[in-house]
Amino acid sequence: MKRIGDLAVLDEGAGEPVLLLHGFPDSSHVWRHQVPALVNAGMRVIAPDLRGFGESAKPQEVEAYAMRRLVADVVTILDALEIERTHVVGHDWGAGLAWALAGFVPERVERLVVMSVGHPSTYREQSVEQREKSWYMLLFQFEGIAEELLQRDDWKLAREWMRGEGDVERNLAELARPGALTAALNWYRANLHPQRELGERLPFPSIAAPTLGIWSSGDHYLLEEPLLRSGEHVTGDWRYERIDGASHWLQLDEPERVNELLLGFFGRV
Repeated sequence: MKRIGDLAVLDEGAGEPVLLLHGFPDSSHVWRHQVPALVNAGMRVIAPDLRGFGESAKPQEVEAYAMRRLVADVVTILDALEIERTHVVGHDWGAGLAWALAGFVPERVERLVVMSVGHPSTYREQSVEQREKSWYMLLFQFEGIAEELLQRDDWKLAREWMRGEGDVERNLAELARPGALTAALNWYRANLHPQRELGERLPFPSIAAPTLGIWSSGDHYLLEEPLLRSGEHVTGDWRYERIDGASHWLQLDEPERVNELLLGFFGRV
C-alpha cells in the first residue's frame, strides 16, 4: 500500500488501469480475489481504502463524506498516479461513488462496472420493499445512538445485520478502532439523510461509458429492480448480469464468476 495524501492505495501490476472501489463496511481487502486475476491478465489495479475505512484517514465531521469530497478523492488518486482514464469497478457505496465519477467526471472513466447498486435516478421513488430492506440506513442517522447500539453486547446487532456474510470478524475489528465506526456511518449521514427526500433533487447525469451492472440474488439489502432499470440512464452500451445464490458480497462468494465477467467486459479473455 502507498499513501496518496490521507488515503492508503494498493497499486499493483502494469498496463491498462482498473480502479476498484469498495463499500461499507469493507476496505480494499474485499477485492483480494479480483486483484491477482486482473494483474495476471495484464492490468494495473488501483484499489484504495476509501476515506473513513481501512488504513485511510477517518475524519469525524459528517460533511467530510459528502459525495463531491469522495469523488475528489478518487480524482486526486488518479492525478497522483498520472492516470488519465481508467476502468472503474464499484461495489455497494463504491458503486454509488463509481456512478458519480462516471456521471460528473466522465472523461476519466473508460468502462464502468457497478455491483449491487443501481443508477442514483432509479432510487428517486423507492418502493416500500426497498425501504424495508434499507431500515438500517435510518438507524445510522442517529449520531452516537447508532454507534452504541451497534457495538452493544459484542456487536450483537451488527452481527445479526451482517448475517454471517462478508468479512464479518475482520470488519468488526476494523470498526472497533478509534473513530472508525463514526467515520463509516458518516457516509450515510452525509449522503442519505431523510431530509434530502423533501428538497428539490437535481438530475443525475446519464452515463456515457459502456456499463456492466451485476446483482446477486442473495442480497438482503438491495433489490434487483434498480439495477435492471439502470440501463435507462446509460447512453453507452449497457449489459446486465445476475449471479444467483451469492450474497451481497458477490465478489467473495462467487469470485471466479465475477472475475470472468470483469475480464470479459474489459476484453481480457
